[in-house]
Amino acid sequence: MREYLLTLCITAAVTYLLTGPVRKFAIVAGAMPEIRARDVHREPTPRLGGIAMFFGLCAGLLVADHLTNLNQLFEKSNEPRALLSGAALIWLIGVLDDKFEIDALIKLGGQMIAAGVMVMQGLTILWLPIPGVGSVALTQWQGTLLTVALVVITINAVNFVDGLDGLAAGMVCIAAAAFFLYAYRIWYSYGIEAAAPATLFSAILMGMCLGFLPHNMHPARIFMGDSGSMLIGLVLAAGAISVTGQVDPDALKLFAGSEKEAVHQTVPVYIPLLLPLTIIAVPAADLILAIVRRTWRGQSPFAADRGHLHHRLLEIGHSHSRAVLIMYFWSALIAFGALTYSVNSASMWIVLSVVILSTLGLLLLLLPRFTPRAPRWAEAVVPPRYRRRRDAAAVADAPAPETAGGTPEKAPDGDRTPVAAGVSGVNGATAVGPRARLADRSRSR
Repeated sequence: MREYLLTLCITAAVTYLLTGPVRKFAIVAGAMPEIRARDVHREPTPRLGGIAMFFGLCAGLLVADHLTNLNQLFEKSNEPRALLSGAALIWLIGVLDDKFEIDALIKLGGQMIAAGVMVMQGLTILWLPIPGVGSVALTQWQGTLLTVALVVITINAVNFVDGLDGLAAGMVCIAAAAFFLYAYRIWYSYGIEAAAPATLFSAILMGMCLGFLPHNMHPARIFMGDSGSMLIGLVLAAGAISVTGQVDPDALKLFAGSEKEAVHQTVPVYIPLLLPLTIIAVPAADLILAIVRRTWRGQSPFAADRGHLHHRLLEIGHSHSRAVLIMYFWSALIAFGALTYSVNSASMWIVLSVVILSTLGLLLLLLPRFTPRAPRWAEAVVPPRYRRRRDAAAVADAPAPETAGGTPEKAPDGDRTPVAAGVSGVNGATAVGPRARLADRSRSR
């Protein structure tokens, strides 16, 4: 566990430290497109954040290769090299798209090629645990097609949900945390070495997301772009494919009896592994709804619009930050709910807890205007929007301080007036220099 945590920290540190220079490079390179109709941000923001995330991935793999225990993984398995090859290819395609806006079909072809490169190096699904049947061995073509399909679907699910500041990175980090806990349990508790690559991939993926999130939280100073969203989608899919296709269900030996009975009783265990979309159920649902919606309108499935789930949350009155937190909540509920159920499927407390939390989540969806207020003793440690309202009338009627000559004293910034984001003529200014100083929101309430 110490080596996995060290790898995670190194990956996060490298990603965090490189994101600042990458942001300046993106501005100089012109990777800061104009605001589109479907965008929710108001200022042109540089992309190419995937560059820092890719180098964080490389740093994590390099550190793991020099650690005592994880080094054996590189000697016994070719999966880390397969992941690096596929990630480099999908990252290069994403960088080109962030700069030149390449065609969607070309990106789809690149995703399939990247998945094929990983399959050629051994990162593929070899068998599937099927209830009532047992472990079904797949032919080479069946394993290849299933692997490519899972990689492409997961990449596009993550790419589709990347519409708000910090949304994609946070949701994938939650999914990676659930994957890490489960893969580590299989590797450590049951001594199955085939689960070690998936555990490493999940730890590195968490580091990539955690290192990038401080720069990407609202208001974002840089976007990950397709170079980042497709990259983390591929790493997430690689971990799921590794542990699904390489771990024999009967090797767990949780139950006595035939292999069919063992597989049948361990189905809850393999739900998050057999179907990685169970972990990223929210992005997957968004992907399916987007395809149905666009096809119904006679549009291309890859045509952009403002009908995604996060757009709907904004339309019904939720703020940007609250919409992101709601998506985080549902992702964590589904991911860790499936993880907990896979550990102990016979406990009714787990089902009851999931039902109660789901009810709480629905209440949050139905109360977009409700803003909780922290008690006065906690106001110093919470954001201003959660503090109690001040007396607006008293603030408005308060006279301005006067100087010795009887004239009103100027503000500390002189004659400068704070400029809000999105005002015509200043778009892009705060992307190059420091952020604009905004007025105190608590006084405007």
